[in-house]
Amino acid sequence: MPREWPSGLPPLPALTRAEGDLVDAYLEALDLVGRINPARGRDTYGALRAAQGLVGRAVRLRDALALMHERGESTLHAATLERALRVLEGDRRAERVLLPSPEPDEPAG
Repeated sequence: MPREWPSGLPPLPALTRAEGDLVDAYLEALDLVGRINPARGRDTYGALRAAQGLVGRAVRLRDALALMHERGESTLHAATLERALRVLEGDRRAERVLLPSPEPDEPAG
């Protein structure tokens, strides 16, 4: 069953199957790296499980890119892929990969 989006969100741009696989695998890997982030993590077991899952996501990323290359899709259409990532909340999902903002009383750097 296709995922239904709340009204107001833009539709996904047209992507090849390989581009769709690339975006999906990238976001899955991003989610896992966010769970591994030691500055945001809570326990080693959760980070370990995420790291184990990352291996499979890396394979999916490689396979999607290899398929694109084999089909002659030699250019990544960054603007289109960016739109897809934004619709799929890639910016929100990427926040977990970053370091948290320092507390106001914490010395910077």
